[in-house]
Amino acid sequence: MPDSTSPEKIALIEFYGGKCHLVTDPREIYSESQRLADETGGHFMDQFTYAERATDWRGNNNIAESIFQQMTLEPYPVPHWIVVGAGTGGTSATLGRYLRYRCHPTRLCVADPEGSAFYSAWTTGDVSTTAGGSRIEGIGRPRVEPSFLPSVIDRMIQVPDARSIAAMRWVHRLTGLDVGGSTGTNVAAAVDLIREMIAAGARGSVVTLICDQGSRYRGTYCDDSWVAGQGLDLAQHLAEFEEFLTL
Repeated sequence: MPDSTSPEKIALIEFYGGKCHLVTDPREIYSESQRLADETGGHFMDQFTYAERATDWRGNNNIAESIFQQMTLEPYPVPHWIVVGAGTGGTSATLGRYLRYRCHPTRLCVADPEGSAFYSAWTTGDVSTTAGGSRIEGIGRPRVEPSFLPSVIDRMIQVPDARSIAAMRWVHRLTGLDVGGSTGTNVAAAVDLIREMIAAGARGSVVTLICDQGSRYRGTYCDDSWVAGQGLDLAQHLAEFEEFLTL
């Protein structure tokens, strides 16, 4: 994993007996994983290549089917939008395929943090790698993963890192839920879509996912000194989210 990974995540893996092999350049995790597997007689699982085929996207209790089951008692049970991060590409691939297979009018939006390769690949077709990936762990990638399927995505929104972290803190302040940076990225994009729906006079539901726990980022996203050291200013974004509640 990249050596920028939060200390809390590393400690959690080591607590359960795992060993973390850190690399300075995030682009090296693939070759290093294969090298370690070869040297130890192990197996490189390569989830970034195979994530899109790990579940049956037609149903059988996958994440898409679970969303629609949970929404059945809501006022608008068929979502207007579903918002997810890219990550491995597996979640968006499953959701996009399922929506089309079941002929739902729901549209799929993928939220991508700055520095990640997915957004430019979807908008321009440029699949070149980025220098260091994203500061938002778990969803921003330095390369376009093989499991990422642009053709089943209706829209992508690129979210600045400061906005992702501000949204993460805002969700905690508003709901009491202790969430992480990737959840903040999702929520920031969902807020953009809801604003557009309100402006257009549209009504409906917008669904997104809570991906991780804020406790894994006590020394990074939750730490004001770390945020300031990264040159990130959250104030404007926090004010924007508070203003959003008045719409």
